[in-house]
Amino acid sequence: MLFGLATGGLWRVLWYSLALALIVSGVCAALRALGVSWERIRYALIGVYGAVYVWWFFANGIIIDRISVLWSFAIFLCVASVGRPAREWLRTGRDLGFFVAMWIAYDESRGLADGLGMPVQVESVRDIDRFLLFGTDGVVELQRRFLAPAGTVRWYDVIASFVYYSHFILPPLVMAILWFSNRGQWVRYMRRFATVILLGCTMFILLPTAPPWMAAGGKNRSGYEFDALPPIRRPTGNGWRHIGLDGFVEAWDTGRDWANEVAAMPSLHSAYALFVVVFFWPLITPIWVRWALLSYPITMAVALMYFGEHYLADALGGWVIVGLSFLIWNRIERKLDQGQVSDDETDIRSEPATGDSIDDREPSFTSATAGN
Repeated sequence: MLFGLATGGLWRVLWYSLALALIVSGVCAALRALGVSWERIRYALIGVYGAVYVWWFFANGIIIDRISVLWSFAIFLCVASVGRPAREWLRTGRDLGFFVAMWIAYDESRGLADGLGMPVQVESVRDIDRFLLFGTDGVVELQRRFLAPAGTVRWYDVIASFVYYSHFILPPLVMAILWFSNRGQWVRYMRRFATVILLGCTMFILLPTAPPWMAAGGKNRSGYEFDALPPIRRPTGNGWRHIGLDGFVEAWDTGRDWANEVAAMPSLHSAYALFVVVFFWPLITPIWVRWALLSYPITMAVALMYFGEHYLADALGGWVIVGLSFLIWNRIERKLDQGQVSDDETDIRSEPATGDSIDDREPSFTSATAGN
């Protein structure tokens, strides 16, 4: 019995992680004995991690449950920190703690939203969409014009599915790349990303909203029965199933079983799509590339409507909280930078020149590089 408890569920993950750590330590020790640098070892380990992640994606679907997401990110941080001094491992621990706290707070807010009993918005959001679209139910009209009969998949269904599911891949991928390549930018990214989640979850709590598929009478765990829209379908995974990624869709379908079904306003799918584009906007020089990238959040908004997952109003709400997040942090960081410059000037005046101009201070969540 004790053996079963020690080898099942989360404990099994812990045992496997410990075994993996021992194996990686042994391989690293052998490579170091052969004169391989820590930098090459880290890049090799990250390559192996990426290969395993891609294999898992095709074999079992995307890692979507919260524990697995946190664990996979923790493994990445450890792999990317191999060979670094203890001071940097402590920083890695702080960064991981922030990441874990952010997602735990997100999950807890979902439970809070379910328990407060706030009235679910149904007709109000639908009416906003009708106003924005000149009296038309955009979701219904898109499906009427473009959605093929059940069992038929069109080319744009595949594109829409790719765009929709990129929500679960692109933002964490950017987090990992930034953390490894430029931690100062990672701090800026995470500040804004966490603020988007905070604003979104606040709205989920105060303004629970039925998505179009539910407003049209779709089956749900909460027992709601609405008829604010004509019947619509929810063909989100059709495109992925068509190209053989059934495991991915099954993983997502399983994840929907524990999701907050009335967390529709704002749309975090739309928010994250715009977030990534806006974050890198100042770093992109060609104007045409900048504007071309805007096709990603626009396509995401259209796909969400086409799939019956969100209204146009939900997408606009997601874009608004992204704008607020960047506005808030740009101003805060500008003031922090001005204060840091003043402190540096004071230090320069009060200390004799030594000829050194190296500043090895680490960026943190209370100091930052310049904002957008």
